[in-house]
Formats: sequence, C-alpha cells, structure tokens
Amino acid sequence: MRNLPRQLLWAVLLFSTAVMAQSRPAVWGESATTKIRPDAQPGSQAALHLVAARNEFVSFQVGLHGGAAGLTGVSAQLTALEGPSRIDGNSITLYQEVFLDITQRSTPDSQLGPWPDGLLPDVDETVGEKRRAFPFNIPAGQARAIWVDVLVPMRAPPGQYKGTVLVTADNGYRSRVQVHLTVVDALLPSTPSLRTAFLLWPPHVCRAYTGTPDCGEETLVPLLQMFHRLALEHRLTLASAFPRLPGQATWNLPDWETFEARWGAFLDGTVPSRLPGARMTSWQYLGPPTAEGLAQFQEEARGRDWLSRAFDYVGDEPPYGISFQAVEQRATLSRQAAPEVNTLLTSTITDLETYGLVGLIDSIVVLVNYMDGTRPPYVGNQVEGYTDFVALPNRELWMYQSCMSHGCVANEYMPENQPGQGWPSYMIDRPATKARALEWVSFLEGATGELYYQTVGMLSTAWTNQFRFNGNGDGTLFYPGTPASIGGSTAVPLPSIRLKLIRLGIQDYEWLEAVSDAGDPEFARGVARKLIPTAWRVPDDGAAFDEARLCLIQRYLELTGAKDVDSGLPSRCLNPTDSSSQPGR
Repeated sequence: MRNLPRQLLWAVLLFSTAVMAQSRPAVWGESATTKIRPDAQPGSQAALHLVAARNEFVSFQVGLHGGAAGLTGVSAQLTALEGPSRIDGNSITLYQEVFLDITQRSTPDSQLGPWPDGLLPDVDETVGEKRRAFPFNIPAGQARAIWVDVLVPMRAPPGQYKGTVLVTADNGYRSRVQVHLTVVDALLPSTPSLRTAFLLWPPHVCRAYTGTPDCGEETLVPLLQMFHRLALEHRLTLASAFPRLPGQATWNLPDWETFEARWGAFLDGTVPSRLPGARMTSWQYLGPPTAEGLAQFQEEARGRDWLSRAFDYVGDEPPYGISFQAVEQRATLSRQAAPEVNTLLTSTITDLETYGLVGLIDSIVVLVNYMDGTRPPYVGNQVEGYTDFVALPNRELWMYQSCMSHGCVANEYMPENQPGQGWPSYMIDRPATKARALEWVSFLEGATGELYYQTVGMLSTAWTNQFRFNGNGDGTLFYPGTPASIGGSTAVPLPSIRLKLIRLGIQDYEWLEAVSDAGDPEFARGVARKLIPTAWRVPDDGAAFDEARLCLIQRYLELTGAKDVDSGLPSRCLNPTDSSSQPGR
C-alpha cells in the first residue's frame, strides 16, 4: 500500500470504508412519504424533526438494514416524547411494515417484487392487545422498516418535545433514532372539514374473518364497529358499513332503536376514540328503493340529527354502471319521497346537463381524470364548468380516484410512465405521494368531499394478493388482523400504509382550509398549485409534500398571531408566487 499513488490510496481507503459501513447493520429515520423496499440503501438521518398541531397525527418511519450478516430478534420502542408535557401511552403506536409480493404491475413502470403496505402493530390501536410486530428478523443485505404514529393530545402545550426510538436485536445490538417534535399553537378538529364516503361491503369482512360471506350479526356487528372506529381515527367515514340482508345490497334493519344502539355513537361523535368527538361525515341510505323506505329514512335521520349527512347513492358511473334513464327514475323517487336527503351521483356536469339531471342531483362526484384531464372531452381543468352547479342551494362537488389512474384494463394506462408525474392513486406499487395527493387536488378544485367505492374488496387475501381491476390494492385499504396471523386473542382490522397516507392528505387539506379561513386563500392555493401543477403531475418526491405542509403551518401561525415557536420552518415559503420558493425545488 505504501507504494500506491496517493490519489489511488485514498480511493482504496474510501472504498474500503464504504464496504465496511455497508457490511454493518444500519438504523435511520425516514419520512412517512417514502416506501422502504428490501433493496433500499441505508439512510443517514440519525434524527427526525417533526411539526404538528394539537390533535394531529404525525407519522414517520425507522429504516433498518441488516448489513452483511443480517439481524435477528429486532425490536423497537418509543416510550414517550418529553417536553412541556408528556406524550405517551396509546398516543404512540409502532408497527412492523409487512411486504406484499407484487407479481403483476399496476403501471408499466411499477416494479415487481415486495412492496411495504400491511402494518402489524406492536399493540393494536383498536383493543390494545399485544401483537406479533416484534421481534422480527432482517435478512443479510436487505432493508426493513418500522412505522410510527404519534397523536399529539388535544391538551398538549405548544413547544419542543423529544424522544428516542430504541432499536435492539440479538447479540446486544442497539441503535437509536432521535425524534424532535415541535407542537405548534393550533388545533386540528377531530371531525375533518373534508367529508368522505368510503364504502364497505360487509360480506367481504365476514369472508376474511370466518371463511363465509354470511357470518351472522353476532359476529359481524362487533367487527364492523371496530372498522368504523379505526376509520374515524384515520379521519375517514365508512358510509355504508352496516349489516345487509344475505346476498342483497339492502340493509338488515330490525328496528331504528337497535340501529341507534349499535351505530348511533359513530354518527353522534360519542364513540370512545383517540380523536375526541370524531363523528361520521356521511351516511348512505341502504334500504329498499321504495318511497316508504326513503321517507322513513328521512324522518328517522331528522329526529336523530343525522339528516345533514344522509345521502342516497342514486347511481354509479352512468352509462356503464347504470343507465341515465334509471338514474333519473331513482333520483326522482328520492326527491319525491325524501326531498331533504341528498342525492349523490358519480358523473360529470356535462352529462347532468345533457340528460336533464341538474335539478335532481345534490352531490356530484367527479372522477379526478375528468376534472383536470388529458383526454377529450376533458382536456385541461374543468372546474369553471361546475361554478353554476355549486352555486345552487345545497349543492356539493366531490371527487374520486379509480382504476382510471393506472388503467382499468391491461394496456390501457393513463400517463403514469414519467418520473415525477401521474394521477392520485391508492395502488401499493406506486410512490407513496400518490396516495396523499387527492386531497390537495380536491382543495384546488373546490371539492368538499371524497368518495371511494370499496375498502375491503380483497380483504380475505390481502396479505398475499390484492390485484383487482388491473391494480394492486384497488378497493382494499385494510388488512384482516386475525389472532392466527397477528397474535393476541381478538380479531381486529388493521390499517395499510396507504390508509395512513390518505390520513396525511386529509390533514393537509385541513391546513389548506385553515390558512384560507385565516385570511390568505391565495397563499394556500399557491402552495398547492406549486406542489401539484395539474392533477396528473403528482410528484414522487415525498419531501416536497412535507415542505409544502410546513409552508402552510408557518403561514397559519403568522396569520393567527399564534405563539412563536422555533420550529425551523423554511423561510422560502413566504412567497408562493415566487418560483424560487416552490416546495421541493
């Protein structure tokens, strides 16, 4: 080595150092908007700096690499965050991220192989039982990840909080990631401003937990109640998650008193929850399509103060799911029998005007591809076409994403094949930002609600296969947490990473609304538009989303004169109309 030229010697030494570093296990902090796959290289963050309001969930990841030899018996803990008060207990949840092996691509540029999505809790967030998240093993040369949720309590004083995620493994291995959390002087509501109607077909739940689509109400009702609670804690409403008659779409309603006893707390906001007072933002009529059934629904909803959230789903995607003539008949029936119940339809304003339905529909739910599109007749932003509609009394504009984001049938892909672009999407094998994006687009388009057609479509095979409508995860956002698969003694629903990302998007929407309501809607729109220039150009860069959110928080604190906290918010957010201040640049 003494005879080697100095530059070559340094190159050899640097290479040797890199090889030695790569051979050692590694632990690092990572944001929530990154998917850590087995081939991920070790990161370098030894500490994470987070910002959140009171009553807001903040999520992050701890990445782990097995090094040359791998690790066995890996466990992790975050006991508390200490500051002006203590954040601990069920405000902190740790999960092992579980891979789903992708064997068919959702888009041409999606990669095959393992993708993280299922979340196996250390202590589950529904009934609080210890599960099998830890310990686990990391093969040599591979990466794994731990997901961490922290809910800032409503009464937590603003200020700086600190904690440590301690990672241990066999043979005495120990490593740490420092967590610095700034709690700002703001409060997020337990019930979100953005209304949601995420649908759930109960027979899929029965099949996943019992092997049969009809498991009886004594089994189904407690399960559905847990799904409702988990959804509310992810700021979502399962608008149709109620028992149905076997083999039918209509519900099994023995009497209204029984319904209220089982489900009233979710509609009233009195169910025990980590988000105090969280309540459903929508509620679908599931009775028979008769004037008598609709009229009774309206009267019972009015008497229980649920009417403002009740809706009748009068048709889905005509002319494909239903004819326009059938939509007109159902909407007319609903108008006549229950005029105070909102009628909801997935369609476009063009079709409503063409088929004379404007006067019959209260909530129009528009596909994101048709609101800001790339194909005729919806090329470019279409929001101006909805101005007259939303100006009518009691009218609402909602949005949704579907298999149109990746292509509903093979070889029919939307423009998802360019790095940094692509529609909002809930597919597992898409960048994490895609699942966080629709709420930003909804804000930009003036939408006040979001619909999703199904949340448990492939629940029974969720751990092994979720390929549906040409996409991985289409219509499935939960996992079945049976004791056989996760330990413990009680069957519970489990969240996916995508469910967590949707919650982040809904919280982002809350910040956009907060800045607007505080007096600077143009700033909010400027930040959102720079992050997502068009609906089909959602960036892959998770840091861009995090920075845009911090811009909103900073502006909100300025507008409200909230107590100044040294949060390290980026100063270049001050002028969103300046291209140099664009988040992510």
